[in-house]
Amino acid sequence: MPSLQGQAALVTGSSSGIGTAVAQSLAAAGAKVGVNYSRSADEAEVVVADIRAAGGEAIAIQADVSQEDQVQRMFSQFCEAFGTIDILVNNAGLQRDFNLVDMSLADWNLVIGVNLTGQFLCAREAVKEFLRRGLVPERSCAVGKIICMSSVHEVIPWAGHCNYAASKGGVSLLMKSMAQELAPQKIRINSIAPGAIQTPINRDAWETPEALEALLKLIPYKRIGVPEDIGKAAVWLASDDSDYVQGETLFVDGGMTLYPGFESGG
Repeated sequence: MPSLQGQAALVTGSSSGIGTAVAQSLAAAGAKVGVNYSRSADEAEVVVADIRAAGGEAIAIQADVSQEDQVQRMFSQFCEAFGTIDILVNNAGLQRDFNLVDMSLADWNLVIGVNLTGQFLCAREAVKEFLRRGLVPERSCAVGKIICMSSVHEVIPWAGHCNYAASKGGVSLLMKSMAQELAPQKIRINSIAPGAIQTPINRDAWETPEALEALLKLIPYKRIGVPEDIGKAAVWLASDDSDYVQGETLFVDGGMTLYPGFESGG
């Protein structure tokens, strides 16, 4: 595993699921980790305790990433605890699924606010700190690293999930535009786009044998992903091993974006 020794990483929405695996993987690679949560304080403290029990360093920090004042407070608390930030993983996200005609403006705004605006707000604060601190070559080749958690639905349309798909499509061009703008300052920004990952949020899609069989028809590799698959990818993108990777989306999806409906000739 690449080393992130001495670096400080903030993972938003890391009290469960993919975010927890990312936080644990970064900590295992040597990073000091901020475990962000919005409401689930007890779950976040369990993640922190697990990281500390494994010999790592972590703190829990509450913030709703869609709220500017809470994001600014979170970064202030994080930098007070660890001195600075080297890695931001913009992971916080949610779904509110409705057919278009049944979707309220509140449901639209909630998903866009957390999934897209939240990534903007957190990235902006991280970049401010990266530029203030400058390069620390003994820690990393880059001034700072941001990983945006996207989804295969940044490219795959998803009926009944217009707000979610729109938010992830927005993440794609937000990430690329930030990467283009900040590359000359040696700030690296990339995305991970998970496919079907076995987490509580999508339990209905994999919990029964029938549901799992139907899901695997969409995955050429014929297994559902686990959160640790994403954690490993995050460690690599946060490390100097990927120093020449900029503005890219790494699809971790078992081939879901390979149009599996055509695997038998269409």
